[in-house]
Amino acid sequence: SSGINAEYGHSGMSLNIFKAWCHDANNMVIMPGYCVSGTVGHKLLNGTRKLETDKGSVVVNMAVEYLSFSAHADAKGILQLIKNCQPKNVVLVHGEDKKMDFLIDKIDDQFGIPSFKPANGEQISIPCEPHIVGSITKETFKTVRTNGNHFDGMLVKGEEQLSLLSAEEARVKLGLKPVSINLNYKLAMNLDITPTVILERLHTQLSSIISDQKLGPFKRQLDGTLNLNSVHITCKKEEAGGSVVHVLWAVEDDMVGRTVSDILEECGEGLIVN
Repeated sequence: SSGINAEYGHSGMSLNIFKAWCHDANNMVIMPGYCVSGTVGHKLLNGTRKLETDKGSVVVNMAVEYLSFSAHADAKGILQLIKNCQPKNVVLVHGEDKKMDFLIDKIDDQFGIPSFKPANGEQISIPCEPHIVGSITKETFKTVRTNGNHFDGMLVKGEEQLSLLSAEEARVKLGLKPVSINLNYKLAMNLDITPTVILERLHTQLSSIISDQKLGPFKRQLDGTLNLNSVHITCKKEEAGGSVVHVLWAVEDDMVGRTVSDILEECGEGLIVN
């Protein structure tokens, strides 16, 4: 561009960008055409790696390449360039509106590549599809297949690649302490019956409802409490009268816990009396 192909006494966006990026070996500058002798571009193409600027010298570590390219290529030449480069998107920045529309149609017909023609000062958003390479353990893969290709896990960054791990695998790999999150629900009942009787009747009613929803049966323990996985239902007599039913469950069994609490909330004492 004009900035690179000018003496350093001049200014230009490309020249400023070059001075900011030339130190990094991961960058590259491509000269798309002839460079006049004495210009920055000509010096770079001839192997100069230290340049004097208006603000001192700069060391050039970036790669320098030459590309024979006409800035005034016709549609055929642009289509050939697209074919050779195989870009994922094309942005047209100069030309007559109707001719750019014609070229966009040609690009779509021949390559199926998204094309844009933003107006001056217009911002465009180009969608990207990141390609992420990672690993997955056999046990985790079995879980994914069992759940119909759906898996709730964590992406953990290792030294070389990402790993898709279950929550427990990630916890162990990262050396984290296990954390248990419990939820609870309480319901006061003004009934003149003992907590043991309340739990007996709850067991009968809930077992029927939960069984219909295929969530599994509740089991009665020796102390009268009801259990289903991590869901525990207890009942305690209050000194002021009545009893309080307490439902406690781990977040892993949130479906069952919320189902039980919703039933109690909706039916209340009627679940026991009836």
